[in-house]
Amino acid sequence: QVQLVESGGGLVQAGGSLRLSCAASGRTFSRYTMAWFRQGPGKEREFVAAISRDGLATNYANSLKGRFTISRDNAKNTVHLQMNNLKPEDTTRYYCAANLFGSVMTTTGGLYDYWGQGNQVAVSS
Repeated sequence: QVQLVESGGGLVQAGGSLRLSCAASGRTFSRYTMAWFRQGPGKEREFVAAISRDGLATNYANSLKGRFTISRDNAKNTVHLQMNNLKPEDTTRYYCAANLFGSVMTTTGGLYDYWGQGNQVAVSS
C-alpha cells in the first residue's frame, strides 16, 4: 500500500512557475514508476509526465515538453513536477500516481495503482 500526498499548488500569474511535490509513504517507493496527471471538472484525465523507478528515464506529454520537468528523490520518497512558463490553460487539478508494473510509457491513468488527492493549480492571465 502506498499513500501519496501532493503539495505546492496555488495561484500564479501567466509566465510564472510552480513546483508540485508528492510525498509517498512506505518503504517501497523506488519500486514504482511515478507520474503526474491533471484533470479539470468535466474533462478527461490528461497524462502530464512520468519518471522511471531509478529516475533515469522520463516521458512527457508532447504539448508540455520544455515547460514541465519531472524528478524524484528515492531517498526522500518524493516526486516533483517543476512547471515553468505557466499558461492559463494549465489551470486545473494535478495528481501524482504510482504504477508498480508499468514503465514511463504508461500514460493511461487506469493502469496506475495509487493516486494522491490532487492539488489545484490556477494560472491567471
